[in-house]
Amino acid sequence: MSQKKSRSRGGGGAAAASGDDHEDLARPPPLQAVLLADSFTLKFRPITLERPKVLLPLVHMPMIEYTLTWLESAGVDEAFVFCCAHSHQVKEYLERSGWAGKAGAGSMAVTAVESHDAISAGDALRVIYERGVIRGDFVLISGDTISNMCLKDALQEHMDRKKKDPLAVMTMIIKHSKPSILTHQTRLGNDEIVMAIDPETKELLYYEDRADNSQLYVTIDKDILTNNPTLQLHNDMEDCYIDICSPEVLSLFTDNFDYQHLRRHFVKGLLVDDIMGYKIYTHELRSGYAARIDNFRSYDTVSKDVIQRWTYPMVPDVISNCDRSESRLHRQGIYKASDVTLSPSAQIGANSVVGSTTSIGDHCKVLNSVIGEGCTIGKHVLINGSYIWDNVMIEDGCKVSNSLVCDGVHLRAGAIVEPGCVLSFNVEVGKNVVVPAHSKVSLLAQPSNEDSDEELEYADTNSGVTDSPPFSSMRSNGDQATVPSEEDESGTSETGTSGVVGYIWTSGDTGILEEWRQSIAPIPKEKLEELQHAVSEDDGSEDESNNPTLPDKDDSWDSVVEDDDHISKFEKEVEETFQRALGGGVNRDNLILEINGLRLAYSLQHADCAGAVFYSVMKSALVAAQSTNDTLLKTTAEALDKWKDLLRNYTKTVDEEMEILLKFEEMCQETTKEFSPLFSKILPFLYDTEVVSEDAILRWAEEKEHADESDKVFVKQSEAFIQVYVLH
Repeated sequence: MSQKKSRSRGGGGAAAASGDDHEDLARPPPLQAVLLADSFTLKFRPITLERPKVLLPLVHMPMIEYTLTWLESAGVDEAFVFCCAHSHQVKEYLERSGWAGKAGAGSMAVTAVESHDAISAGDALRVIYERGVIRGDFVLISGDTISNMCLKDALQEHMDRKKKDPLAVMTMIIKHSKPSILTHQTRLGNDEIVMAIDPETKELLYYEDRADNSQLYVTIDKDILTNNPTLQLHNDMEDCYIDICSPEVLSLFTDNFDYQHLRRHFVKGLLVDDIMGYKIYTHELRSGYAARIDNFRSYDTVSKDVIQRWTYPMVPDVISNCDRSESRLHRQGIYKASDVTLSPSAQIGANSVVGSTTSIGDHCKVLNSVIGEGCTIGKHVLINGSYIWDNVMIEDGCKVSNSLVCDGVHLRAGAIVEPGCVLSFNVEVGKNVVVPAHSKVSLLAQPSNEDSDEELEYADTNSGVTDSPPFSSMRSNGDQATVPSEEDESGTSETGTSGVVGYIWTSGDTGILEEWRQSIAPIPKEKLEELQHAVSEDDGSEDESNNPTLPDKDDSWDSVVEDDDHISKFEKEVEETFQRALGGGVNRDNLILEINGLRLAYSLQHADCAGAVFYSVMKSALVAAQSTNDTLLKTTAEALDKWKDLLRNYTKTVDEEMEILLKFEEMCQETTKEFSPLFSKILPFLYDTEVVSEDAILRWAEEKEHADESDKVFVKQSEAFIQVYVLH
């Protein structure tokens, strides 16, 4: 960052402290953090062969910038950044951005810890232990984790537990994230997690990060059940990969070289170790944001969360560094740098970001996408749901859908990049060439024997890369809209400049993990329908006494969720699903499928969906307005017109239409009071778009006749409309 802000630490001045040794002894040690700048996985290859994952841009800013900024804001005094692969790039970034060293009193000191021998997180922590830099409890975080949570409560819980029980060595941050009834996963593409937690102490008793959803049950050691008569079994918790650790954690890794993976080896190992008796506890994040970018799909999800400001203040117009020009927030969640060159006929859609010195030509459409700095976009180009990094050239007539395009890529005229593609650095795509869906293309050849994705990435820049044969010479295929290829010995396709300059990688996960699960591309409609059909077939068909299933409500076997809380959680998930549809994360055709899946999961009615969907639509209008009543009325009319078909899908009866009106009243009185003075003006829009009928409005008015005066406010406000247009 170009300038670090000083934080007040409280307590006496330096002179007073130096004069009192007892005060020095009583003062707590500085809060330290260990940031792992290596992911030790292969999920972002081929990109990470050339640039470390933590330096990949997330909405124009390297991932590590978000992590360091959060650590400093959370009160961390000293951070140690462990780097191995591409360590020189990480160190250069820390120097250039002003993080390295100590920038000033009160700011966080950042030190790079370099090793070229580590191949796992376990190795990294052993190096940290050997360096002797950690002097007390510390925060352990991955450099691809984005958060704005307040760390104070979790830290205090950890410290209080340690005073009572020295064997409490770790507190894991987790958050509620209900599994989708359609995909069966809390965050699609990641390993499914099941945890058993003591409801009183919050001690972690069981952890499985590779649960098999097809079995619908888990096997737990009987000793856990015997020793813990009450426990909560969760499949609705997401591991944030933020841990508060005691120094003993480092020594445990040093004592046991079998500990490689933080969760699969260390956490599971501690939970079954009866000799040492060390304990791990959890802290559930109830407010704030935390998510790890584990694969391309979560990259897409977190990017949209940043753009939609769930991560505030970690958003494009607030967080900045010396490498990037500032972006300005405009209406509908559009961010643009001041020096963008935009044709008058070009269209930038909602939830899009355009970087400095980028030019966009005539009749272009940029929808739900991020475009980096220094890009040149020609005429009649369509970019939808995609991430275009820096200095990319896209010639006239190209189309890029739900893909990731790295620095320096050149798409020649008429090229089409189909959903789910990853074009690595400096790749060229020829004129009118179609890059097939889910293709990964790189100037580097695919290794002939890639390591598995267990917990191993690379020890240096070239680790695991086979010698690449030279690119084929220039050849002409005219306007042939295909990618010509010849299989080389490593299974990689090599093509010429009239096709693709680069190597087309084959999927290393074929038969193990379907491409759509980890892709930026939307989930195929047929896949959603297939999953929904499978769920409906399984519903009630199994004998629960013989096959105990994972809970599908709020997920603890010993608790019953109150109705209001149940509805509230359902509405929140519908809103999140709707927001992802606005951001392009859910295909519009699939939106109803996802909402219906949530309705089934919560055992609710269509009327409940009507209220929840209406709230989401109105909230989107409120966010888009950002100012006066006139603007709010205009954005509301636009939103209702745009989403009227979706609303009508849930207003088939008068009761369901009534739910819309009652929900609108509730919003005006409680959650979104900005709509209160506009109730009588918005009601006609609901009537004109046939979201609510005459019968519903009249019944609503009749039911209010005998209500308290305070409950008649909106009926009275709407009397003129009802008399003139409804009763005519």
